[in-house]
Amino acid sequence: MARSMALTAAVLLAGSALLLTLSSAFVAAPQKVSAPAGLPTAALSAAALATPQMAHADDGVWIPALSAVGAGFAIGLAAIGPSGVGQGIASGRCIDGISRQPEVADDLRGVLLLSLAFMESLTIYGLVIALVLLFANPLIK
Repeated sequence: MARSMALTAAVLLAGSALLLTLSSAFVAAPQKVSAPAGLPTAALSAAALATPQMAHADDGVWIPALSAVGAGFAIGLAAIGPSGVGQGIASGRCIDGISRQPEVADDLRGVLLLSLAFMESLTIYGLVIALVLLFANPLIK
């Protein structure tokens, strides 16, 4: 029990240190912005709409950095979801069906291959999105 708690604490400490290190690598230093005092509601809402534009770094590091993170999420989720979990479940159910009724093995195999092809196409779409975000980014001017 004590070993498990010590390992958990070590992993949490290492994870938080890694998160702090990575977050400081991509985010520019914050600029001091004075809070508006005594402005009407329309001026405050206009300031709230303009705030995301002020948050961008002067050297333009936000869009490429967040595009790389988005590309990682796109390919990661596309590989885990349909390819990892979906194809594993479909193949397992097909083998289970063939073992119960061997006479329908040809029909199940055809349906399995077709469904695996559709699942793999979802993974390829995730790869295409990741490549677009990395190399042909529409967000960069």
